[in-house]
Amino acid sequence: MSLTTWHWIVFLVIFVPPYLIPSIIGFSRKHQNAAAIFALNLLLGWTFLGWVAALVWSVTATRKVAQ
Repeated sequence: MSLTTWHWIVFLVIFVPPYLIPSIIGFSRKHQNAAAIFALNLLLGWTFLGWVAALVWSVTATRKVAQ
């Protein structure tokens, strides 16, 4: 059974955006650790525990440094 291009497109459209939700939230909120959240999400998100950790991290409040 071989996967056609159509199968790959469907797979990418259905599964990749939900997988990257923590990264999307982190970058959209301009989180100070957005790159690290992306790395955690990319490397350990498949474990679900890593995905939840990235999600929690992405929605935590960021501290603003007084200037």
